[in-house]
Amino acid sequence: MINRNDWVDDFQKNISELIARSPAADIERNMRAFMTQAFSRLDLVTREEFDLQTQLLEKALQRITALESRLDALEGRRPADPAAVDATPPTAQPATPPPPINPDLPDPV
Repeated sequence: MINRNDWVDDFQKNISELIARSPAADIERNMRAFMTQAFSRLDLVTREEFDLQTQLLEKALQRITALESRLDALEGRRPADPAAVDATPPTAQPATPPPPINPDLPDPV
């Protein structure tokens, strides 16, 4: 007489072999390869990279806010003479446009 545990083990082994040989396994492998190829074409970042860039952006925004308030304080100390304000030169525009954010994309200008 066959032991019950042996029968369950044989049944489980047969089912596993059947699934491994079925078209479902091929479909899964093909879909996995297709998805990997599709994701590699996209410009995706990992969650860790995204979180790091978010932190850097927050620090930059804090620094910009601090510099803006400092600039406002300095401008508040200027004399109220309109001639002195008109004598200030306009801000210079950069000679070259900034590089695009993603070098793979065409420049929107």
